Amino acid sequence: MLHFSSIKSFFKPINMLFLLSLFLLFSLPHVTFSAHCTTSTPTKTFQKCITLPTQQASIAWTFHHHNTTLDLVFFGTFISPSGWVGWGINPTSPEMTGTNALVAFPDPSTGQIVLLPYLLDPTVKFQRRPLLSRPLDIRILSSSATLYGGKLATVHNGAAVQIFATLKLASNKTKLHHVWNRGLYVQGYSPTIHPTTANDLSSVMTFDVMSGSTAARHTNIGTLRSVHGIINAVSWGIMLPIGAVIARYLRHIQALGPTWFYVHAGIQLFAFFLGTVGFAIGIRLGDLSPGVQYGLHRKLGFAAFCLGALQTLALLFRPKTTNKFRKYWKSYHHFVGYGCVVLGVVNCFQGFDVMGEGRSYAKLAYCLGLSTLIGVCIALEVNSWVVFCRKSKEEKLRREGLIGGSDKGSAIFS
Repeated sequence: MLHFSSIKSFFKPINMLFLLSLFLLFSLPHVTFSAHCTTSTPTKTFQKCITLPTQQASIAWTFHHHNTTLDLVFFGTFISPSGWVGWGINPTSPEMTGTNALVAFPDPSTGQIVLLPYLLDPTVKFQRRPLLSRPLDIRILSSSATLYGGKLATVHNGAAVQIFATLKLASNKTKLHHVWNRGLYVQGYSPTIHPTTANDLSSVMTFDVMSGSTAARHTNIGTLRSVHGIINAVSWGIMLPIGAVIARYLRHIQALGPTWFYVHAGIQLFAFFLGTVGFAIGIRLGDLSPGVQYGLHRKLGFAAFCLGALQTLALLFRPKTTNKFRKYWKSYHHFVGYGCVVLGVVNCFQGFDVMGEGRSYAKLAYCLGLSTLIGVCIALEVNSWVVFCRKSKEEKLRREGLIGGSDKGSAIFS
């Protein structure tokens, strides 16, 4: 029989795993690198500037009240020698679709930097046809693009580019939706689709060029995204699997009695509560990001939440051990429970990719914690099968009269 000292030794690695996961996930900051905005360029000085939240980009501008014109420069960086960098304004909403964009890239013929206008209609998102340059719907009086370093500079990975533009604005239209992005390739004079990480899909900002004030929703979306990721990684990705492990391997320990059930139920209920909070934050993030869609991540999230809700409701209809429907309830509970755990873990990895953290320390910490838990499960599973086979062999020998009836079999855990 397993003694309580052995039980404590079993809980010790689980507790250490849980605490280590919490520490690493909460202590690793959501690192973003932003350029410091500047109002000066080699050819012009502007009145105001603002640092954009993604891609190390920034904008400097001067608004002329007397004729409602806007002089601005967008500072961006290339991510490929054959890539592109674009900035534009959406006249109606803060999203890519409908944006009037100016895109800079190396001329395929000469290698010199060129700047062409593009209108991003709904077909651009699906790349149904090549993106072709055409006149814009907004009044751009002049535009140009230069590489940092002057005429001798060449496009390379990390090369800085400045996109200059002078716009004519309506007298009452000073709050503008700015959209920017960058891509890896240009086919001819047609920019190809940009990367689809969370930062790339969030490259939009609304601010008033007269006052410099930004829209409030852009100030907290990064924090919400970090909180969403941390809560869901801890709840769906760590606590739910731990709860399943406890139910799988502790219920056979007679010394625990019904304690294993209360521990299992408590962990799963708390994990589902945290997961519900993370799920709600995810829904809110979707509302704050119009035009940004994470199809697979969203579907997996809804599926995991529905299975978790079914598991929670199943506690209200749990038959007694003597009820004839008990075995059907157990089969349902196991199937839905394991399905919820698998979906939750898979969606955690999907979430890391969506957030652009595919190679981050946060993902490494999560993988280490999950790998440790899987290793514990493998060890316990092997041990349980060894004990089961040993008991079966002893039972067979006992039936054949080779072992005395007074001999006692081993416990589940040796």
